[in-house]
Amino acid sequence: MLCQFTEENEGDITLSDLPFNFPKNCYSVGRLDKDSEGLLLLTNDNFLKTRFLSPKFKHTKTYFAQVEGLPSDEAIDQLQRGVDIRIKKGKNYRTASAKVERIEEPALPERNPPIRYRANIPTAWLSISLTEGKNRQVRRMCAKVGFPVLRLVRAGMEELTLDNIDPAATTAFDKKTMYKKLRL
Repeated sequence: MLCQFTEENEGDITLSDLPFNFPKNCYSVGRLDKDSEGLLLLTNDNFLKTRFLSPKFKHTKTYFAQVEGLPSDEAIDQLQRGVDIRIKKGKNYRTASAKVERIEEPALPERNPPIRYRANIPTAWLSISLTEGKNRQVRRMCAKVGFPVLRLVRAGMEELTLDNIDPAATTAFDKKTMYKKLRL
């Protein structure tokens, strides 16, 4: 599903296909590409959206990445220090430092469609916390150090996390609670 209300290509599944009555001028705060999953914040509060997305405030977003192979300490150190990736229009970009650690496989619902599986290649899970958000950044960072991402899940935005949220449900927060959880 595309995390937007309008399709880019005919037949795309978008947020407008969900069985909800979204308020007027509702937007996603931070997009997920259609191969990624996890926490998605939708709001019609323009201040919240603008403030949270502005790079100058350096809000933390945390992702769980299942990668192909077993990342070495050197690869994790590179990710933490920042790596050079190519972004839109072929420009080189040096990522900011990130918090990266190996984690046990998180308790997540099955992915549909499932990731590709190769019996002779192990996988590992990383928790990656960033304060920036370039297009497909986590995927590009991991590929740069030799560990392509198989599954990517946004697990948190500041203090708002997937913990204790039913993946099949929506959760609504009042404005005061949302601003506090997002450190606005």
